[in-house]
Amino acid sequence: MIESSLVIWVLASNSPRRRELFGLLNLDFVVMPADVDESVLPGEPPPDYVLRLAEQKGRTIAAALDSPAWVIASDTTVVDDGEILGKPCHAAEAEEMLRRLRGCSHQVFTSLAVYDMARDLLLTDLGASQVPMRNYSDEEMLAYIASGDPFDKAGAYAIQNEGFHPAEKFQSCYANVVGFPLCH
Repeated sequence: MIESSLVIWVLASNSPRRRELFGLLNLDFVVMPADVDESVLPGEPPPDYVLRLAEQKGRTIAAALDSPAWVIASDTTVVDDGEILGKPCHAAEAEEMLRRLRGCSHQVFTSLAVYDMARDLLLTDLGASQVPMRNYSDEEMLAYIASGDPFDKAGAYAIQNEGFHPAEKFQSCYANVVGFPLCH
């Protein structure tokens, strides 16, 4: 068990992007990454998938605490043509994903799960954003892959990457695509 008598908020994430975005709320919080199986279940729709993972992360961390806290968890996935694009394992997979997304629009789903341990109450929400990708060149794409940035990101890209700037004419919740939908 982890001592949490003074903790009010626990962010169940290892993502530096989520830490940064949650920090904008000016709340005192600690970070405790949750280790859960992120496999997609057979026939599981993408929105259900990210909601399930956020809930599992929140409940996993809550079970490790010895006193009530608010646990907030999140999960993000990129979906193209109904297919979930996870984090690429190697350069060839990143290139395949980025070629697939280039010049087209796809969806990003990010879930939130807030677990109030004192009341055993779980609230969830889902952000959905349509992301139009620009028609970046092969050279830009390969340089971005060589930077290493795509490898810990669903869909092999970070919308906030200023050097690559993969999206254009984006008009939805930016924080949702970064991975923590503050708009919600």
